[in-house]
Amino acid sequence: MNGYPSRTNPYLFNGDFVDRGSFSIEVILTFLLFKISDPECIYLTRGNHETKNMNKIYGFEGEAKSKYDDKIFELFLEVFSHLPLAATIGGKIFVTHGGLPVTEGVTLDDIRKVKRGCEPPESGLMSDLMWSDPQPFPGKSPSKRGVGFSFGPDITEKFLSLNGLSLLVRSHEVKEEGYLVEHGGKAVTVFSAPNYCDTMGNKGAFIHFGAALEPKYTQYHSVPHPDVKPMAYAAGMGGLYA
Repeated sequence: MNGYPSRTNPYLFNGDFVDRGSFSIEVILTFLLFKISDPECIYLTRGNHETKNMNKIYGFEGEAKSKYDDKIFELFLEVFSHLPLAATIGGKIFVTHGGLPVTEGVTLDDIRKVKRGCEPPESGLMSDLMWSDPQPFPGKSPSKRGVGFSFGPDITEKFLSLNGLSLLVRSHEVKEEGYLVEHGGKAVTVFSAPNYCDTMGNKGAFIHFGAALEPKYTQYHSVPHPDVKPMAYAAGMGGLYA
């Protein structure tokens, strides 16, 4: 649909590579093999599902231990803990899995200084980047997820202006059309898993940025996959290894 990752056709995948599906091992190994083959052909940011607690609940721990063993699962956790929390494209597009920090005055340098190699705390800058969601009205609100915040268009505008950026691209939420433009065109949610968990019926989407850094959206539908239910390895959710 868009060609394989290469140095001249690089991809940025924005977190949540694992969990809530039964082929997470195949997905993350494919990404890592591309990264090994050419570090500049693919880039990966950390989502809230690249964490130990989420993996225990939503399937990746069970899948990794079923297909491999405990040691391999621990190695994946170590890799996840060192993934970057955000990326920029062309110095103008800010990409992070969840959302923006609600503390005023946060700069890109502050984000670069966040200590990696650990599990995310329940609050703070790392938590905001991995867990937060946009809201249509100004200000911040406690997140319905119980972690992070909901942030308004004023927070988006201030963060982008302070850091010389023009657009926030984030993921973290299923969208019926695969993407949604919000905050006066300053924030985009892109969700690339069509028919999420085999139940949602949503489209998937990805964004292509050319030299002018204008977003071009491509939508697509799901295709058949091997007959293994999405939560087959999830603990306590009726999976094979509950």
